[in-house]
Amino acid sequence: MNTATTAKSADTRHSGRVRTQDVRGQESWVLRTPEVEAFVTRQAGHMAPVRFRIGNHWVEPYAIAPWAKETINASTPQVVRVMRGDFFCMPFGGNEKHYKGEIHPPHGETANGKWRLEASSRQCLHLFMMTSVRKGRVDKVIRLVPGQTAIYSQHVISGMKGPMSLGHHPILRVPEGVTARVSLSPFRFGQVFPGMLEDPAKGGYSLLKAGERFSSLERVPQIDGNWADLSVYPAREGYEDLVLMSSNPESQFSWIALTVPEKRYVWFSLKDPRVLPATVLWMSNGGRHYAPWNGRHRHTIGLEEIIGNFHYGLAESATRNSLNRAGVATCVKLNPLQALAVNYIVAVAEIPGGFDIVESILPSHVGKSVVIRSKSGKTITVDLDISFLSEPPYPCAITNRSGRNFAR
Repeated sequence: MNTATTAKSADTRHSGRVRTQDVRGQESWVLRTPEVEAFVTRQAGHMAPVRFRIGNHWVEPYAIAPWAKETINASTPQVVRVMRGDFFCMPFGGNEKHYKGEIHPPHGETANGKWRLEASSRQCLHLFMMTSVRKGRVDKVIRLVPGQTAIYSQHVISGMKGPMSLGHHPILRVPEGVTARVSLSPFRFGQVFPGMLEDPAKGGYSLLKAGERFSSLERVPQIDGNWADLSVYPAREGYEDLVLMSSNPESQFSWIALTVPEKRYVWFSLKDPRVLPATVLWMSNGGRHYAPWNGRHRHTIGLEEIIGNFHYGLAESATRNSLNRAGVATCVKLNPLQALAVNYIVAVAEIPGGFDIVESILPSHVGKSVVIRSKSGKTITVDLDISFLSEPPYPCAITNRSGRNFAR
């Protein structure tokens, strides 16, 4: 369904002073420039649908759960009920175990609860949430820049104390009949999820060999003795698998990319590896046959940037584990007197014929941009501001209701 058509025919209502729209089953705010249209849900703060204009057409890379407009079991967590696009998780993970009396929902309150409007403009949205499991405040600022096909997201955590896992959880869907290529910046090591990701007795199936380490996405061991090439997707129809890669903390920034040569575009994200030191790939291709998945969540892939112990949750991330013993931080120590800003950039760009898979993303020497090179030798230059990754809180040029100006 075309997003613009959805928006025109959607019901509208007011959330604070800004009108929201019912978009694919969720009350949502919208941001727009001539190059990007992005919707953000009030419930759980998920960002999708999102359209990017490349050349003379639009692409919509993010996935939306097939049950988005269905009535499903009331016990289903909101993160699953709403599930679409990108959302901020805190604590990141399933959180099946409590941590010092804290019982967090899967992926935390930030991925489940209702967000409130602080301020907005056509190109910038500022939401906030007062958390209750661990009391504090989280601000979500999402900004578009006219002339760019990029989205700048900042989450600011304040008033909290103690260890915390967190991260971004973008879910993309590869178009039917198309093969995409996955690549990321050089990593220290990769590892398959070390536990039982899915239980066949409950209708879930995985194929990668649990706990195995690897040095290349192109050669990852499977339980049947064969090797999987994780750089090609979709693949392994009928399975759910999850792996984690440890980012290089010495890099100015880290990246991950999904190249879709047949559709002539690439989606990519940038992060500060000192803030989010790991990347998780969640390959969801019909391996869950229990509700509400029912074997129909296919050709989707999570390209997640986190600080955490795989997707276990806070209890397993805040204690000693195999990752932090290997030198990979799995939680951040929050200080109630010092706000933490988590900055993140996503973008989509048009690629030329023959552009196969991203090999590198480097700062350009010309203006605020990056140069993306493919393994086949093709290059493109994309306008965006990588200095945002080190921005302090509130880079959005809007003023909240108390009169505080967030412009730098």
